Amino acid sequence: MSVLVNNLQKKVAVDESLIGLLSRAVQAVLKDEGYREDAEVSLVFVDDDYIQELNKKYRGVDSPTDVLSFAMLEGESLPEEEEEVILGDVVISLETVGRQAREFGHSFQREAAYLTVHGVLHLLGYDHQEEENHRKMREREEDVLAGLELSRQ
Repeated sequence: MSVLVNNLQKKVAVDESLIGLLSRAVQAVLKDEGYREDAEVSLVFVDDDYIQELNKKYRGVDSPTDVLSFAMLEGESLPEEEEEVILGDVVISLETVGRQAREFGHSFQREAAYLTVHGVLHLLGYDHQEEENHRKMREREEDVLAGLELSRQ
């Protein structure tokens, strides 16, 4: 499973250990959900200004957010066996990751991993609009984070 990383911000340092952790988080979700080895997800790191522009353009909300997912296969069936499976992009504001980690009292790494898992689940069709779907999504998020030894403290 391929994880492409693009850091488009300069406000928060990104090191190889963070990239490795978030890549493992993506791979864990895809493996648990039964996706093929050639499935691809892009992680894009941005700042609050950048994600605010995306949020405004695509959701009509003129404020920063923590994560946005842009699915490539939304509503479509998976490609045939020989075709590449590009699932989409998960855009994360690392400024917001830091702020939320402090607010929730856990590590930057746990918050970044949580938002990564959350974003990938959205790529796969999970949502949290209704209570039952919200519960299922939270359960999946916590299962993956526990597997990465990032359970809630």
